[in-house]
Amino acid sequence: MTQRSSARRHSKSSIAQKQAAVRQGRLSALHLAPDSLGFALDGAAQAVGAVREGSALPAALAALHASTGVAHAALSRGAVQDIAYRTLRRLASVDWLVAKLVHKAPPAHVGNMLSCAFALLSDEAGTAAYAPFTVVDQAVEAIGARREFAFAKGLVNAVLRNFLRERDALLDEFRADRVARWNYPAWWIDAVERAWPDRWQDILESGNRQGPLTLRVNARRATAEAYLETLREHQIDATLAGVHAVRLATPMPVERIPGFTDGVVSVQDAGAQLAAQWLAVRDGMRVLDACAAPGGKTGHVLELADVDLVALESDPSRAERIGENLTRLGLEADVRIGDAGSPSQWHDGAPFDRILADVPCSASGIVRRHPDIRWLRRESDIAALAAEQRRILSALWPLVKPGGELLYVTCSIFPEEGELQARWFESAHEDAVRLDAPGQLVPVLAREQAGSAAELPSAAGLGQRTGSDIDHDGFFYARFQKR
Repeated sequence: MTQRSSARRHSKSSIAQKQAAVRQGRLSALHLAPDSLGFALDGAAQAVGAVREGSALPAALAALHASTGVAHAALSRGAVQDIAYRTLRRLASVDWLVAKLVHKAPPAHVGNMLSCAFALLSDEAGTAAYAPFTVVDQAVEAIGARREFAFAKGLVNAVLRNFLRERDALLDEFRADRVARWNYPAWWIDAVERAWPDRWQDILESGNRQGPLTLRVNARRATAEAYLETLREHQIDATLAGVHAVRLATPMPVERIPGFTDGVVSVQDAGAQLAAQWLAVRDGMRVLDACAAPGGKTGHVLELADVDLVALESDPSRAERIGENLTRLGLEADVRIGDAGSPSQWHDGAPFDRILADVPCSASGIVRRHPDIRWLRRESDIAALAAEQRRILSALWPLVKPGGELLYVTCSIFPEEGELQARWFESAHEDAVRLDAPGQLVPVLAREQAGSAAELPSAAGLGQRTGSDIDHDGFFYARFQKR
């Protein structure tokens, strides 16, 4: 293939320089219309490359949009984000295709462009966002618009057209590869299968689907039923998804959601909304929301009762978001900067009636909203995170009043961060009594919804109760009262 011969003529140092340019965001000026698919493919390829280098996808997209300028970002933001998220949900599959169809590994940006194009071209019939010939044409144009990668136009064109000719056979073939089939690292697949031997395939597949847009209705302003009427008046289709939860049939920008700017509703997953409900706060209580950023659960607690709430966050920049969210809701909290595992940094000595410990975790339960997490996590992270969780819980428990309660929360589906931690905590603290709580909430495929609540099988004999509403992310909840 002439394109491959051309690629071989480039020296190793030249390719390394190009790859470094991609990683550092120093690509040459891109002369494409900002509302074109080519522009969006180029941006998504850069974002995917940044994730491969260790950046979280939201941060990569924010940096990309900042570098393109306000006007260009406004035109391309939605398409770039959509393609980047699609690609990361299918990263192992599209990488398998690149390796299968390209004889010699191309420069990083070219490979990422191919991966993004494959993510669009591998959509099921009837669900494709773009016509195949448009994807091929725009990918070739986008590569050609980068002077340092223009040599790869023929390669990109040939590879994508070869894929279209052999599409069905290739899509069948990659399913024989366990990682390419499920689009998670091998250790992640193995961990889910061990924990959920009867459900592991559904759990993995659910993480490859886009999660619904669920709203939390501010209980101080309206009921969920009343807000549904407001949505109907605006011809927006939605359904109830919980006590305060409303699920939109079709996602939309928050600025178009009635009442969002005025604090009538917030975006929050139905599973996450259980935290404030199970904390069971009452007027006059002193409450600590440990690890509080970005403030979703903080706001929900304050919507449900008049309490003296301390919102703690170790990252100053993330702590600012708590204040921003509370300002939109018209609520106030005592926002403090400090490590939840080192109370001497921030605690004033007064005990708490309730502590919400939504601790750092693998975030394995929210991968359908954050597909980059699976590629950024390492197997060794789980043990390190479990140790950090124990450190924080041990530091917070002495701050609970006798008779008070601590609610332990993770957005994880791994037992090491869920039921096993709850059992450890109960055995390590003689004055801790385990109370009723949701336990493990596991997201599964929408096709399994039966229209009524039904208990799912427990995880690997751990006796965990699982969530019944399939349209929530994965969470674990355990509640303890101090004797």
